[in-house]
Amino acid sequence: MADVVNVGVNLDAFSHAISGIQALRSSVSRVFESLKDGMKNRETLEGREKQFIAEFQDNLQAVNRDLNELERLSGLVGRPSESHPLHNSGLLSLDPVQDKTPLYSQLLQAYKWSNKLQYHAGLASSLLNQQSLKRSANQMGASAKRRPKVQPSTLVLPPQYVDDVISRIGRMFPDMTIELFRPNGTSAVLLVTLGKVLKAIVVMRSLFIDRTIVRGFNENVYNEEGKLDIWTKSQYQVFQKVTDHATTALLHYQLPQMPDVVVRSFMTWLRSYIKLFQSSCQRCGHYLQDGLPPTWRDFRTLEAFHDTCRM
Repeated sequence: MADVVNVGVNLDAFSHAISGIQALRSSVSRVFESLKDGMKNRETLEGREKQFIAEFQDNLQAVNRDLNELERLSGLVGRPSESHPLHNSGLLSLDPVQDKTPLYSQLLQAYKWSNKLQYHAGLASSLLNQQSLKRSANQMGASAKRRPKVQPSTLVLPPQYVDDVISRIGRMFPDMTIELFRPNGTSAVLLVTLGKVLKAIVVMRSLFIDRTIVRGFNENVYNEEGKLDIWTKSQYQVFQKVTDHATTALLHYQLPQMPDVVVRSFMTWLRSYIKLFQSSCQRCGHYLQDGLPPTWRDFRTLEAFHDTCRM
């Protein structure tokens, strides 16, 4: 590869040409600096004009001198050899209509990307080999079927611990009433009443929230059998919007290692709807847009936005 670079190129002239480029850039920079400074720091107007013109002429002459020197050195550098590492494909560069059929330049680009892809693939392979991902087909034999399934410990929490976490959250927010039901054994369902604004049904699996549905304060949350209705949507569009945003919040607040923090963060976000019909949009400043109040609450600042203004 070194022979390809050195053949036909005067390296000494090439080094001087690089120094000439640096000198040309410095002289051009001095021209613009003199223009930037202008005619200041002179006692009289006539003296300022003469001094400025003299300095500007000197700088332009320096630019012209460096440019002529660079043109002279560029002629001494020479042209590189026409041999290429792509063997017979190098003959494509001799095509007289290269602008119409740029096959050689595209081939060089593909060759460059192929080398880069191979390099990154090697890095990815070395990183994956460091991880003990024992999921190959050879290991999933009969012995794997006989192994008992170990349920993650974070999903199995004592009901007393869940009750304690919910009671602590209820004491944090006096204007929020939380009722806990266990219709199917250990699974918990929360009925959250936020002031006189809304009621939310939160379905939980241990301390992990599966889904939530929000209805108006005056809407019925029980079905005909007297159980919590966890499927029927609200008849009001505003609470349907809040339900959609609550589903988005469930996806945002994810921390499997500390599920109690996730529940507390979600309840803090839900409590921000205590002024659903009293808060104005932080972007447009209006209370209503298309007949709806600002139903979106920022996950970090808890500020109110209309659904279209938050974009």
